[in-house]
Amino acid sequence: MNTPDNLRYSKTHEWLELLIGGNVRVGITDYAQDALGDLVFINLPEVGDAVTAGESFGDLESVKAVSDLFSPVTGTVEAVNEELLDAPELLNSDPYGAWIMEVSGVTETEDLLDAEAYNKLCEEEE
Repeated sequence: MNTPDNLRYSKTHEWLELLIGGNVRVGITDYAQDALGDLVFINLPEVGDAVTAGESFGDLESVKAVSDLFSPVTGTVEAVNEELLDAPELLNSDPYGAWIMEVSGVTETEDLLDAEAYNKLCEEEE
């Protein structure tokens, strides 16, 4: 399992990257994409939507099931990766390159995990 040290992680298997300027980029982890299997559809939030830490902001459909995406932070959606609408499988092939949304005005980051803590969480779930 690939878990980059420069990111933070949620207990619901989303990653978070701090960008210059204070915005964050959000995606799903390698663990999540592996558990979901081949992704075939994504329902993205809209630019301007408010997202709340721990609440659903969209969903992913795989050949196995439909799964909610949970925001790791509270803030406002500044951008979405529209490339995923035509190619959701990018989340499988490059989970840390294929971001889902960028969020501004970020709060509620205290529950995020570092790579070591996230790896331990995944080991406990297996």
